[in-house]
Amino acid sequence: MRVPSLLALAAAGALLLPVAANAGNFPAGKEAHYMTQCQQVASGQGVDAATAKKHCTCGAEAIKKNFTDKEIADLDSTDGVDAKLMQRAQTAVQNACKPK
Repeated sequence: MRVPSLLALAAAGALLLPVAANAGNFPAGKEAHYMTQCQQVASGQGVDAATAKKHCTCGAEAIKKNFTDKEIADLDSTDGVDAKLMQRAQTAVQNACKPK
């Protein structure tokens, strides 16, 4: 599987978890859960563990850097996620974490 496809899928999975405000931190325990989920998705797509960890770490940093508390809460909404916000989040992770 190509890495850009992994980036889109991992970004979507990452956005299911709440995270903190701009330049903030994940709430207690949530970053570890995000990393586990992200790496499981990557492994399921045949990505090696080192590459998956690198991408997932980058994705977490991109989310922490680019979204406010309210936006992140909206991404973790149980009543539906705004499609434009989800697309913006996927794009932010893809741009920050694309292979060089």
